[in-house]
Amino acid sequence: MPETGTIVRACLRWWIFTVILVADVLDLLSTTVTNIAAPSILRDLHAPPTLAPWLGSAYALTLGSVLVIGGRIGDRYGHRRSFLAGGAGFAAAALLCALAGNPAFLVAARLTQGVFGALLIPQGFSILLRVFPRAEVGRAFGLFGPLMAVCSISGPVVGGLLIQADPFGLGWRGVFAANAGLGLAVALAGGRVLPRDPGRRAVVIDPLASVLLTLGVLGVLGGLVRSADHGWDGPSLLAVGPGLAGLAMFTRRQLRSATPLLARALFRDRGFVVGVLLGALFSSVVSGLLYVTSLYLQDGRGLVPFRTAETMAPLSVGIIVASFSARGLIARHGRRLVAAGLALTGAGVLCYLAVLGADGRSIWPLTAPLFLCGLGMGCCFGSVFAVALGDVGVEESGSAGGTLNAAQQLSNSVGAAGISAVFLTVGAAHGVRAAMFTVLLAVLGVTVLCALCLPWLPRTAAADRH
Repeated sequence: MPETGTIVRACLRWWIFTVILVADVLDLLSTTVTNIAAPSILRDLHAPPTLAPWLGSAYALTLGSVLVIGGRIGDRYGHRRSFLAGGAGFAAAALLCALAGNPAFLVAARLTQGVFGALLIPQGFSILLRVFPRAEVGRAFGLFGPLMAVCSISGPVVGGLLIQADPFGLGWRGVFAANAGLGLAVALAGGRVLPRDPGRRAVVIDPLASVLLTLGVLGVLGGLVRSADHGWDGPSLLAVGPGLAGLAMFTRRQLRSATPLLARALFRDRGFVVGVLLGALFSSVVSGLLYVTSLYLQDGRGLVPFRTAETMAPLSVGIIVASFSARGLIARHGRRLVAAGLALTGAGVLCYLAVLGADGRSIWPLTAPLFLCGLGMGCCFGSVFAVALGDVGVEESGSAGGTLNAAQQLSNSVGAAGISAVFLTVGAAHGVRAAMFTVLLAVLGVTVLCALCLPWLPRTAAADRH
């Protein structure tokens, strides 16, 4: 087994990459397959329809709330040890989901699964930075985009087939049982191939800052999730208000603490700060666009769910094509790839606006816009993260990984909730088409804003700066 700080041989490096990729696939499946399983779960547990959004949101809530702390735990106690503990706990929580006999138990198990996911996921960035030479870091990150895109397409389909096939009479429980098996496989394989690292006991995890951050993010995300279904009523505001106050107190403590939870060195790295902000902005609008496009196709164009998935397939194809094409260029052309991605996304949105008024149910008018948007996303995602992590030292990589993942999770949740709220509000007053037009203008505006941030992003990613 490789020791701390070593660059391991090429064959083993890619086995390590595979283990970390499967861990990220687990995270992706945990946030998507519950949408497919939700009707079966509601019927089997005799649960009200209001439970459905919480099946996915319960996991996302605790994951987003604890990700930064999970990264810092890896810095202190070792990334390998934290990864293995997270994988084992994730598998155990998934098994509890499969055994759930009532809605409350299932939601509690999903919340627990999110906590262990927050311990598992941020360690991957740190381990990859440790085992890959700088010249290959961009290539490794560049592979994540297309492979995750393939999983985003195939995961829900496999989940639906698994429920329909009903092996051993498990029904929807088979989805969580499969999740548990994969989680256990990740932990066992990780124990075989991941390099040992003792951690740094000098890293101090501020308990008060941890509580403030967790409660703050939990309050804001919880309020946003609830507002998507109930609007901005009293309970939604009651969650978001204290959540924002908690985040303000966390920020104040971070600025004054001698042992901040988020390493201050990260925020002296311009590439990291701009990369995180640009990536969060971009992720928020594209995640919201994907969500409301599904609503628009079904409510505005009258497509059934299968035809909706078929119509949106060009977007995933675009992500795959761009990610595979760009992975060899990230090291030397990181900022140019981000610029190209933003330009393609903007072009796709403009084409989307142009065909918005088309009549009928034909899928063809939207094929080119969605494919262009997919190409843009594929160029941006891997490039932004590679540039952001380029100058991060190994000693701060856990905190950096947790911060990046938290920013992505939070921006996805905020974007989906915020843009869907705009879509539903405008749609109720002026119709679905007007709502989609408004959303597309907002996406175009944020894409232009991201482009204006490009001069502050380093020109190249990790390999070309070392």
